[in-house]
This record gives sequence, C-alpha cells and structure tokens, in this order.
Amino acid sequence: MKNWKLSPTIENIAKYVECYWFLEKELHDQSFSYPKLNPDPSPHLIVANLDSTYGYTHSANTQNVRGSHWIFPHLKTFTMDHSAPFKIVGIKFKIGALYSLKMNNFSSKLDKIEMIDVNNHIGLRTFSPGQLLIRATEQKEQACNILDEALLPWLLDCHEDKHSHLVRQVMLLLGDTAIAEIGQKLHRSQRTIERSFVRVTGLSMKQVQSMIHLEEMLHYLYQLNKEEINWADVANKYGFSDQPHLIRHLKNSIGKTPANYVLHRDLAIDIYGDFEFE
Repeated sequence: MKNWKLSPTIENIAKYVECYWFLEKELHDQSFSYPKLNPDPSPHLIVANLDSTYGYTHSANTQNVRGSHWIFPHLKTFTMDHSAPFKIVGIKFKIGALYSLKMNNFSSKLDKIEMIDVNNHIGLRTFSPGQLLIRATEQKEQACNILDEALLPWLLDCHEDKHSHLVRQVMLLLGDTAIAEIGQKLHRSQRTIERSFVRVTGLSMKQVQSMIHLEEMLHYLYQLNKEEINWADVANKYGFSDQPHLIRHLKNSIGKTPANYVLHRDLAIDIYGDFEFE
C-alpha cells in the first residue's frame, strides 16, 4: 500500500484546495476491504482509471461509480468497497469551495457520490488521468505539478462575493470558537453569518463544527492504543458534557459506540493511516 499527501504551493490554488493525496492498494495488500469514511464537510474530487469501480454504502443505500468521481460533503458515514486493487488521486477542496466553483445546486448534492468526466469538468482536454496516476505512484512532486497545471485556469475563474469572503473569515474561527461568539468577533449579526454560511457551504455552522471536532478526535484516537484511551478525558478534551453525550455523538456520526469503535478500528484513518503531510 502506498499513500502520500501534499499541499499545493501556488496561492491561487491553495485558496480553494486543501491538499492533494494519493492512495494505492496493490494486489498483495491484506488491508481491510471495507473501510468506513467518516463525515466530512469538504468535497473531494477523485481521479481514477475508467475501468475501476467504487461503491459507497450507507444503511441499505449503495452508490456505485466507475472511474473519476466527486465525493460531496457528507453527514453520513460511508462504507467503501475497497476489496479490489485500486489507485486514486484525491483533490480535497476547502469547505465552501463548490460555491466559488459556481457548481449549480451543490447544496442538493449532500451525501452524494457523482461520476464525472474530469477533462470536461475542468475544461482541459489534454489532461490525462492515466498519466497522472502513473506519476503519482513514484513521482509525487511531478503529479502535483500536473494537477497545478490542470486546475489553475479553472480556479482562476472562481466566483468571489461578500458571502464567500465572510465564510472564509468564519472558517478561521470555527474550529476553536463557540458559534455564539463568532458574530461578536466579526462584528456581524448571528443571523447574517448563518445565512451566508448556509448559502456558501450548504451546511450549518453547527454541522461543520461538529465534523471538524470529530475529525480532530479521530486523529487523536488513532495515535492511542486501546489501553491508553480514557473516554472521560476524551469527552472533556473535545467539549462533551459527559461520556453519554460522547457516546451518542459517535453513535450518530460513525454508527458505533466508543467501545465498538475501539474493538473494530475500521475507519479509513485506521486502515490507511493519517496521510501526514510531507
């Protein structure tokens, strides 16, 4: 198994793209075949070979796609079918980027997986997903250069307005500031901020903050052995009123109680690692 994650270095790309990442499961890899993808407020554009199929399941609903596809922001945890070998490059966009990309009805795509033709999507006929995946295997810097070249003209045409500017300010605070205090810090009414936030992201500030904190907690738990985890300390560290509150939150977000999660360790981060930046 191979993986990497790199941040774009071009300012006009980094404004909208959080990172590029790569994941390859080879024939001899014995990793778990059905990892779970926890809720994420960021959209990911997955570049894949057209002959590869991918399944994303929540409850009894499975969304199957072939080749390149969008994973739109999702409140649900998906079970992914990674039973066959595969090779993918991911482009993780920043929260709210779909608004600036002028994607129609993006808020209706919550919890959706959507197959795309990457070349038509970004308006660059010379882009070759196959060549990108070959480069990504051994020459990650070259792969990132290919992505930079492909994305830059598209991202230079992004739309910015007062709503996107305000949401960018909100995102600087949302991770570690109580929602009720954000309006005061930005000298705006709470109603104005909420309205712009939903308009740009398709999500409420509470939903996004909850997913940000969940991601932070899962990264923290990933670093600990079962014996090292004190759930009372975890609840306190991440702002839960008590352990029952934490239990309900994990059950609602990833479908498991803390005890079941530690027993199975079947989220993507547990199977593939935390993709540390290089």
